Amino acid sequence: MLKYTLMNKDRIRNVAIIAHVDHGKTTLVDGLLKQSHTFRDNQAEMSQTLIMDSMDQEHERGITITAKQTSVFYNDYKINIIDTPGHADFSGEVERTLNMADGVLLIVDAQEGPMPQTKFVLQKALSLKLKPVVIINKIDKPAARIEEVKDEISDLFLELATDESQLNYPIYYAIARDGKAGKTTELDDDLHVIFESIINDIPAPKTDDNEGAGAQLLVAALAADNYLGKYAIGKIFRGRLKKGQSVKLLQKDTIKNAKIEKIFTYRGLGKEEAEEAIAGDIVALTGIPEANIGDTIATGENPEALPTIELEPPTLSIYIGPNTSPLKGKEGEFTTSRQIAERLERELETNIALKIQPDGLGYKVSGRGELHLSVLIETMRREGYELEAGRPEVVYKEENGQKYEPIEDLTIEVDSEFVGAVSQEMGIRRAELKAQELTSTGSTRFTYEITTAALIGLRNNLLTATKGTVIMSSIPSGYKPVDSKYKPERNGALISFEDGVSTAYALDAAQARGILYIPPQVPVYQGMIVGLSNKKDDLDINICREKQLTNMRTHASDGAIQLTPYTQLSLEQCLDFLLDDELLEVTPKSLRLRKRQLDPIKRKRENRA
Repeated sequence: MLKYTLMNKDRIRNVAIIAHVDHGKTTLVDGLLKQSHTFRDNQAEMSQTLIMDSMDQEHERGITITAKQTSVFYNDYKINIIDTPGHADFSGEVERTLNMADGVLLIVDAQEGPMPQTKFVLQKALSLKLKPVVIINKIDKPAARIEEVKDEISDLFLELATDESQLNYPIYYAIARDGKAGKTTELDDDLHVIFESIINDIPAPKTDDNEGAGAQLLVAALAADNYLGKYAIGKIFRGRLKKGQSVKLLQKDTIKNAKIEKIFTYRGLGKEEAEEAIAGDIVALTGIPEANIGDTIATGENPEALPTIELEPPTLSIYIGPNTSPLKGKEGEFTTSRQIAERLERELETNIALKIQPDGLGYKVSGRGELHLSVLIETMRREGYELEAGRPEVVYKEENGQKYEPIEDLTIEVDSEFVGAVSQEMGIRRAELKAQELTSTGSTRFTYEITTAALIGLRNNLLTATKGTVIMSSIPSGYKPVDSKYKPERNGALISFEDGVSTAYALDAAQARGILYIPPQVPVYQGMIVGLSNKKDDLDINICREKQLTNMRTHASDGAIQLTPYTQLSLEQCLDFLLDDELLEVTPKSLRLRKRQLDPIKRKRENRA
């Protein structure tokens, strides 16, 4: 364990790194960690990239999902860095962690310019009066348009600034991947100008100097390990906290007594134990297992709660419950409703943008978007949980007897040859075109206003229509009165007619009826969806039928079967596929689409009713 040295708050800087997806946040943090000599030259981290992305899904998806804290030391200054997600679905992570920062580094791609999430995170930062520093990254791109991007950033600040002082922001240029930055496009060979900017442009922590009123810390994040249990992480806004000190835990309606067992501060990817910590620093406390995000840890005779973290409401919900298929319990370790409930309750401790309500055998889980919910399902799946999920549904709100639905600002960029396909799909979904422009690379950028309901399944459709080349992103932009509910359209499903194992012979006959989602020799059951029909209506088929052998034909090898490769759907694609009468069976080994009502005769009766 490293030895911690108590610092003067004037030599502490708390900075959050914010940007749109894939504009270079985590890559820049890599460079800051390496160039501040946080690691020895022979440490493995010196040759790694995306050092802060610790989850397997973050590496696989290429995005940051959870906000993370780290600290580096530069010229006797301690710089607490908060790496935030860039996807709108994880904006809850951004909102709670920006409370710990005093300034932000806003990273903008030199080619793409400000994107929807850039606007969202900057709006949050400016509303909290955080000092912004702009870094135009990836200036080595062949299609970089630096001057235009600077003008677009200026327009964005004019739109979002809450006071005139926020219009004066420094701009730097960088190629984060190469660890280079500069005050002009002639870059230095390192990132020292970024370090200097953090020290000189980002203010020292804003704190309450009235130490006599007691210490205050707002819990902004939680972590846990098997050794010390739960860590309550946050910035000290007033006073000092000491190891072994008795404190008060201020929750919504209660005040509880507690005691700090250990205090940790951050250095690089690790923590170092401290005897005490001062106002302005970001610390992790142990010994307070009841602490939740938004609680205040305070001392003094009259402890005062800090303002709680206000979050945007959820926009999508999904049913998650125990698996009820004929194959239940065969592939998962945790299968009961009680085990699923306990896991969801644990998730609520750290994933504060989620809401959970009982719903029949399972639970209605509400979040910020499809990705937000699918990451939760995938995480549970990898932990050994077996469950079933329903179709994502919009979370409406009611005011004065009027029903409102969430809407989003959607940006789509495609090659010109696919403009017609995009326009057609958006017309079907009743999206309102706000802007259309040609970019410097020759592609077309659309800006739409679209309901969240119509956004479900759009990404997969556009990826198919544009041969995988579409770039799209969206952010919530408010609510509007519900005029007519969007009803998704899809061809019918190919449904297994009986239990058994799929055969190549039966699949060969079935592939003329539509697109298959399963290969030969996999277990299937009655009511399981095995493909997408070429027609609008559902079709029950037998995919377990074997070739009948006779006295004249005693071998099945004559005439080799040539199957078209089956389409393997991802978790998000499976969720997008679902209609109201369908479910997704999720196990550690399999994803299976199915009808809610497995019996074909009962299903037809219900449809007629």
